[in-house]
This record gives sequence, C-alpha cells and structure tokens, in this order.
Amino acid sequence: MTPETESPWWRQPFGLVLIGFLAIAGFFLLTEHTAHVFGALPWLLLLACPLMHLFMHHGHHGGSNHSDGAASDREREENR
Repeated sequence: MTPETESPWWRQPFGLVLIGFLAIAGFFLLTEHTAHVFGALPWLLLLACPLMHLFMHHGHHGGSNHSDGAASDREREENR
C-alpha cells in the first residue's frame, strides 16, 4: 500500500476559487481606491525609515571597536 499524497490547498477546487476571488477583489480595490493608496505612500515612506533603521542595524553588536579586526580577535582569544 502506498500512501496517497494530497494536493496542496491552492490546487484544489476551493483554493482555485479563493485565489480567483482574491485576485478580482484586489483588482477592484486597487482600481477604485488608487487615490487612497497613493495618498498613503508618503506616510508609508516615513514609516519605512525607522523600521529600516531597526532592522538594518541588526548586525551591530554595539560597544566594541570594529576598526581593528585583528585586535578584537586577539582580545577574544585572551578572554577565553
């Protein structure tokens, strides 16, 4: 007996109907409300600045001197 694999939800009839409905709804929302969407763009850009600042500084581990990589490697070896 081989286990029957079920197709993903988006390939079943309900999933296809749902995707079609969402595509049509998205089209009408975008075409009927472009003024609202374009009116929100400046605010979204302003919101993107602090969010990018938070997420783009993820790699900074703060407080250590990154100018001399060899010295910091030496210090890490001495602290072990």
